[in-house]
Amino acid sequence: MQGLKWGVVALLAAGFAAPAWCETTVLTNLTLIDGTGAAAQPNSAIVMTNGKITYAGPAAAMKAPKDATVQDLSGKFVIPGIIDSHVHIGLMHDVTQDEKYFTPENVSADLKQYAAYGVTAVQVLGTDKDFVLDLRNQQRKSRPTMSRVFSAGQGAVIKGGYGGLVGVTQPIATPEEARKLVDEQAAKGVDFIKLWVDDERKTIPVKMPPAVSAAIIDEAHKKHLRAVAHVFYLDDAKELIREGVDGFGHMVRDQPVDKELLDMMKAKGVWMVSGTLSREMAYSLAMMPWLNDPFFTRGVTPGTLDALRSMAREKAVVLGPTRFPGLPYEKKVFWDMDRTLFQALENWQAMVNAGVNVGMGTDSGPNGRFPGFNAHEEMQMQVLAGRTPMEAIKSATSDNARWLGDKSIGSVQAGKWADLVVLEKNPLDDIRNTQTISAVFIAGNSVPTIWQTCRDRPLSACTTGSPSEPPHMPY
Repeated sequence: MQGLKWGVVALLAAGFAAPAWCETTVLTNLTLIDGTGAAAQPNSAIVMTNGKITYAGPAAAMKAPKDATVQDLSGKFVIPGIIDSHVHIGLMHDVTQDEKYFTPENVSADLKQYAAYGVTAVQVLGTDKDFVLDLRNQQRKSRPTMSRVFSAGQGAVIKGGYGGLVGVTQPIATPEEARKLVDEQAAKGVDFIKLWVDDERKTIPVKMPPAVSAAIIDEAHKKHLRAVAHVFYLDDAKELIREGVDGFGHMVRDQPVDKELLDMMKAKGVWMVSGTLSREMAYSLAMMPWLNDPFFTRGVTPGTLDALRSMAREKAVVLGPTRFPGLPYEKKVFWDMDRTLFQALENWQAMVNAGVNVGMGTDSGPNGRFPGFNAHEEMQMQVLAGRTPMEAIKSATSDNARWLGDKSIGSVQAGKWADLVVLEKNPLDDIRNTQTISAVFIAGNSVPTIWQTCRDRPLSACTTGSPSEPPHMPY
């Protein structure tokens, strides 16, 4: 499976649209929130031709091309497609994580689900099989109808330590092995290099030593790749910055960040790529309060819902530690997670206030974090931590595109891909209104929204809901 190549038929089935000859769609009478941080623009129009934006501005100044399809979006709001800068795809069946589920079909299902939630691009951090890179390459030659992929291939995990996906990532032990791994990933054409520096709250006796992490980062830079680190401890974050790391995939959570770290991040241009605040929140909840919310339930399998509603999960939350399927060790997943959540929120606020570059990422995919759904939670958590709705949208769109180094996505501007989310309600009034999804476009292709989706069961089996329903949130 690792070397699986996608044939033309498989690619088309997995979500690629054949190019159309001069296909033009006009969206008009909308309020445009373009993702750059500029003020919302009422009475706007967007012209999409062959998947690209050819006009975005006042409707009065727009001249509709001849034979264009026109959609009147009166009363609606348009934002750029959301970008999630930290996900893992194809890992799960219900609540069980295992390499055997990493198939083209499961990957495709996850990417379509991200798209249904308006997440039109994802950065997968270190748990991909090689066929995902083939898929990514095909996307970049075409007009995809599911979420775009940026991939770190197989990330760097220390032998006996934390991280990765058993059966996919190959653990290393020495600086020499670390450099070899980076060289192999670079030869495959990965977009980034991922490394894990953690001991899971001191429950694992091995943590990646500086000699190995420094070799990874140095070799990545030699290959003109940026390195993103999973981190938990403040001291590790400082050491990684001294080694030249480019970004962090998680917030520091063991203690408050200090001025030294903030100054180091700003001086070196180190990104907080993904705060994963929604991850910390999910792990602090004994019973998830969205289990009857159609915005959530339509995007998860029946087996997932059964497991999340079970007494066994509640017991694991309250008592811990527990052994999750697919993990070779027990972990106190929920123990002390309230404190961790509050520390993450406090540190996020400190980084934003200090002017550190921040993106939006969720760590969705593994158990307890849900593709697409968590992106909306993550933006809400950012606002809870002190950002404005406009800033949260910008971090999830143009800022994330800037981190990715992709100038073709992230904002609604002429010349960029028409990756768009149409909303029934104004997200600047209430960030939770990003849930009121009316339509999603990827490269100008209209794709099914979450309100037209029912994961792994007939559409009629899902609880009814609509994009104009008030969102139901846990706080």
